[in-house]
Amino acid sequence: MTSTYSKDAYLPGYNQVSHHEWRTSENSAAYLLPTLQTRVKGFPALTLLDVGCGSGTITASLAKYMPEGTITATDISSEILTKARSFATKAGVGNIHFRTADVYHLPFEDNTFDIVHASMVLSHLSDPVAAYKEMLRVTKPNGIVANRESDLTAWSYYPRLPGIEKFHACLLAIHEASGGQTEAGPRMVSWAIEAGVPREKITATMGTWMYATLEERRVWGGSLAERVRVGEGTKRIRELGLATEEEIREMGDAWDEWIGTEDACHGSMHGEILIRK
Repeated sequence: MTSTYSKDAYLPGYNQVSHHEWRTSENSAAYLLPTLQTRVKGFPALTLLDVGCGSGTITASLAKYMPEGTITATDISSEILTKARSFATKAGVGNIHFRTADVYHLPFEDNTFDIVHASMVLSHLSDPVAAYKEMLRVTKPNGIVANRESDLTAWSYYPRLPGIEKFHACLLAIHEASGGQTEAGPRMVSWAIEAGVPREKITATMGTWMYATLEERRVWGGSLAERVRVGEGTKRIRELGLATEEEIREMGDAWDEWIGTEDACHGSMHGEILIRK
């Protein structure tokens, strides 16, 4: 079968973003906040570019830390930007401007932004080094590029249900087949250096997400159960021949079981870097 999926595509699909709306600057960009707060204190009219903003929840959350500043939020999908605009309006945030843009070709002049931020973007790209170069290009001298990316191989969860183990294997295979980076988190420093950044200009940390309460399990497990049943992921599983129809059903059922298990939890690890231009 001829593949209809191109490299650099967002594999989960833009309907499968319910768990993304759980993301805030506090749980997804805490590594940036001290630097952001310090810089806003010295220069309240700070400018920030949020690359690949998705549904805009992190963007809107960052906005409250820079009320006199301006955020430009971009995404390659005009569909998801409509959702991001709606979220910002409902949140009462008025200092965000939205624009469709490709991370490889950002439509901004050199040295435009004080801070350039991206969360879970480069892991979906076939050429993350080129993305770093472009993000650095639009960052002002002495500005900051802040980036957080997942290590998809580093899942830690309980109980170890066979259906979830199969789902994880399929997720990794799909990501690799689509040109994505399954181990983006620990490779970010290497990519930044390859993009021309001196090592001493890079601060690297690791962050985590943890889903343990019933509400958190519903957000995470529910999204992944939907993905394997009706989303782009299940189309890709079939296209690549990664699982039988029975195994696909078992994967969805396993997530349902995990959600309903009182002592279940799921943790994932993410790399984080601050680059000082």
